Amino acid sequence: MNRLAYTASLLALFVAASPAMAQTAGQSQTSATSDTSGDEVVVTATRRSERLQDVPISITAFTQAELTQKGIVGTEGIARETPGAVLDHRSDNNLSVTTRGISTNGYQAGLQSTTTVYLDDLPLTTIGNSVTLDPSLFDVERVEFLRGPQGTLFGSGSLSGALRILTRSPDLSGFDASALVDVGTTPDSNSLRQRYNAMINVPLSSTFGVRAVGFYRDEEGYIDNLGTGKKNSNALNDWGGRLIALWEPSDRLSVRLMGLYEDSHPDDASLVTPSLGDRKRYSTIPDLYTSESQLYNATVDYQFNGARLTSSTSYGYQDGNFDVDLGGTFGLTIPFYLFDHGIWKTFVQETRLVSDPGGRWDWVAGVYYLHRDSWLDGRETSTPAYLSTHSITGLPADATFYKFGSDAKSYELAGFGELTYHLSDTLSLTGGLRYGKYDTTIDTFAGYNSAYFTYALFGLSGPLALVPNAAARFDYPSAAKTSWKVSLTYEPTRDLTLYTTVSTGYRTPVYNARAGSVSTVDPTDLVIPTGASSDDLTNYEFGLKGRWFDGRVTANLALYHIDWQNLQVQANRVSDSIQFATNVGRAASDGLEAEVTWAPVEHLVLGLNGSLNNARITEVSAQEAAISGAVKGARLASPHVQGSLFGTYSYEFGSGVGGFTSLQIQHVSSFPDGFPNTPGKPTVPFALYDQTDDYTLYNMQTGLTFGRLTATLYGENLGNSRAVTYIHPEAFVYSRYAIVRPRTFGVRLGYQF
Repeated sequence: MNRLAYTASLLALFVAASPAMAQTAGQSQTSATSDTSGDEVVVTATRRSERLQDVPISITAFTQAELTQKGIVGTEGIARETPGAVLDHRSDNNLSVTTRGISTNGYQAGLQSTTTVYLDDLPLTTIGNSVTLDPSLFDVERVEFLRGPQGTLFGSGSLSGALRILTRSPDLSGFDASALVDVGTTPDSNSLRQRYNAMINVPLSSTFGVRAVGFYRDEEGYIDNLGTGKKNSNALNDWGGRLIALWEPSDRLSVRLMGLYEDSHPDDASLVTPSLGDRKRYSTIPDLYTSESQLYNATVDYQFNGARLTSSTSYGYQDGNFDVDLGGTFGLTIPFYLFDHGIWKTFVQETRLVSDPGGRWDWVAGVYYLHRDSWLDGRETSTPAYLSTHSITGLPADATFYKFGSDAKSYELAGFGELTYHLSDTLSLTGGLRYGKYDTTIDTFAGYNSAYFTYALFGLSGPLALVPNAAARFDYPSAAKTSWKVSLTYEPTRDLTLYTTVSTGYRTPVYNARAGSVSTVDPTDLVIPTGASSDDLTNYEFGLKGRWFDGRVTANLALYHIDWQNLQVQANRVSDSIQFATNVGRAASDGLEAEVTWAPVEHLVLGLNGSLNNARITEVSAQEAAISGAVKGARLASPHVQGSLFGTYSYEFGSGVGGFTSLQIQHVSSFPDGFPNTPGKPTVPFALYDQTDDYTLYNMQTGLTFGRLTATLYGENLGNSRAVTYIHPEAFVYSRYAIVRPRTFGVRLGYQF
């Protein structure tokens, strides 16, 4: 059967199944958001297990059942279902998350992310121009998206939030296994998407067991690269697995070991140039953001009388390529390629002691140590053909005109704690504090530079002199920062929680690898500064969490004001587009987040996840404006309106056969890709300044369960939107626009052994 016929068959089944299923009544489906069965979601955002209802933080939680039903396999799906969150997606393994508008251009090149992504206790979010692993979400225990600064318990990277992916431990009570196959097709590109997942859980004794997960994704692309001549060039091949062992020799002690491996290889970037036509991009080489990752964790828990001690030791090793055609810098007139090879090694040790619940005082105390080693080997090249045509000589055979490398070692050492005093049965006061010390050492490797751009721009010919760059060490001074929070919580009933919180966050200093360098194109242009100091953020928040009518109506609301000072921003030197980190003035972000569910009748759940946000520059000096292009009142890179409407109807045929039909309508309003003026030319509008599209996506799933087998038909982007969802803010790349994946249909088959 060809793919068009396959698509037609899926459509026919999809249309036929929905009305027939909707006529049958049955048991209502339970998810992390519906909560209509009486089961309540438990989260560990405060480092202890608590009802989501009781935690005075704005949190969206996803169970594995909900992730599977909606086909969420990575960070992109999580962001679209979370109020106040936006994913800036250049390619698989090249993305960042913006929360509550705290982002200046969505790219954050050379900067620490404002939202940290954790896999268990290991922060995955890397620092700088590196690939970012987007881990598989099959067989996870839960995903928690915490919004607002989480610096007290989760450190410096969680300036505006923390996304936590919590893996599932072995079940020692019995054997278990499952498999999930997802096959879809995108008719517009005639491309096939295949996803395969499997899990096996084996208790080897009453105290020891293992759980193994394997996954494989083979996803053909939907964008044609006119430069390489490759159709559907942005394909993805991603495979790996994880193994978790659990030993519980007593009720007090548990030891958990995890190893994870993932090899993620996108064949090309997912950015397009709309003027070239529908789903078209241009680069003369594939833009590669590959990632081969190994993650290891050992967690030891011991239950004392009155408190639980946890020691979590994590190590991550990531090997990635960052290969990009930068010909857009000079309008495709001069060949310019970047080939970066990076290795990132991250060690994290956290030890914490958490009090048992039930007393007048609840407390958490811990110490945290992180060491990250970022090794980079890079080169910028032309092409032998261009050099020959223009009679430029003196470069090596691979046409490298700039060779560089560095090894950056940084550490973070912090102590943290939170203390809650229950003033009464309904009123609680919480205070939290984290003090961290940071240090960075950068060793630059011997390399060389040349006047290639000068020769190319001014039509010069002859031999190019290779100017050596000597190896050097930069030992930057240590820095220390403190974050804190104060929260007052009022719970008049078990089903209503009101809270008000003031919390702070920051990012560690950033040092520019090319500090002090002078432009070879225009020596009068600005000299690259040393770096950017820490920024500071204060979040003022009021929240409400409620359940009414036996859980048939739930609401989580948060109203916030954020004061962000001394912003770390990524700027670009005008003459040669070299990027660097610096600080500018002040910004504010005001918003409202809402998660509401309603079960008007049995078997039907309706809901809304949404946010309103206004994030903008409030203060900027003339010098800061000249360097960054910012102006007072300029919007930050976040939408004013973002959210989703959803509904699920569940039913039962009898004899163990049940099913559901779900619909999600997701909307994101437009937002700018950066500051409006040209860095270095504060009165000149920035030629690359643009705005994304307002867009609305329609997704639908309908499924049946036959005993242990679940079959789901789905459609994604049913309106076949081609909306621009992200715009790259730099001139380096010619194709700068990310679009929604075209309409896709598929089937998911799951089996529980």
